[in-house]
Amino acid sequence: APVVLTEFAPYCAEKSVTIYDVVDGSITLDQFVGSLSDEDLAWLLFGHNTVSVSPTNGIGGGGRKSKFCIPLLPTADGPAGLRIPPEVGIFTTAFPCATQLACTWDPALIRQVGTAIASEVHENNIAVYLAPALNIHRDPLCGRNYEYYSEDPYLSGKMATAAVQGIQSLNIAATVKHFACNGKETNRRNSDSRLSERALREIYLRGFQMVVKEAAPWALMTAYNKINGVRASAQGDLVNGILREEWGFQGLVMTDWHVLGSQVDELLAGNDVKMPEALMLPENEWYKLEDYVRSGKLPRGVL
Repeated sequence: APVVLTEFAPYCAEKSVTIYDVVDGSITLDQFVGSLSDEDLAWLLFGHNTVSVSPTNGIGGGGRKSKFCIPLLPTADGPAGLRIPPEVGIFTTAFPCATQLACTWDPALIRQVGTAIASEVHENNIAVYLAPALNIHRDPLCGRNYEYYSEDPYLSGKMATAAVQGIQSLNIAATVKHFACNGKETNRRNSDSRLSERALREIYLRGFQMVVKEAAPWALMTAYNKINGVRASAQGDLVNGILREEWGFQGLVMTDWHVLGSQVDELLAGNDVKMPEALMLPENEWYKLEDYVRSGKLPRGVL
């Protein structure tokens, strides 16, 4: 069964309209969203602290917006199995890293690994697993090459597709990352990946396209870096254009943690959620979104 968190259930009986009215069919999701204020909607566009074995925050209601009983879905990192800080005292399986798994050339095995990881994610009441990563091995000095499968886009796409299928077979959301052209760790928040559209589509996007079309991941994470001068998280041609319109992606798009850049630009480009948490972000951008709606810079429809 899907993971259903009822963190706010004790408060729901006394509320007039909640997400559970959508679940039981009393109102539509559009009607529910229409009942939320701009402030309420803005609150949903950030990660939030959650009581969880993972420190990576959650997605959903959280904190002061519990009045709508929107569950807060905890996230947890990978990539070589569920990552929980050692001080928590919960131990999980250390699976081979992505590069080793790709050496098997065996999608069926990778799917089994994905399912095994998902079982541990579910056991620890996590809803969103922040993996797999399938950036291209382009520079041997990249500090996260071990998280990525291969220098070959096709092999990367096949491995990641199998991983997502295994993870989501247990109703755990897989998060495909880092979209796109993430090839270095040094100065990762300011680096600029410059390339032609042909190289972008044939090398760096090919694996992502395969995963979206063959496995329908529920979530995707944009990258820290810029692409030809524009941040990946604010690339409308990339997120709204290629990912959503061309490939038909229907899931949630989140930023990487503490990514630099304007959230308004990210929202307009199709990036849904800014991570990790509203009150931890520079200048508390959450407080600005209502002003942007009032000024017309940010349409309420985008919220």
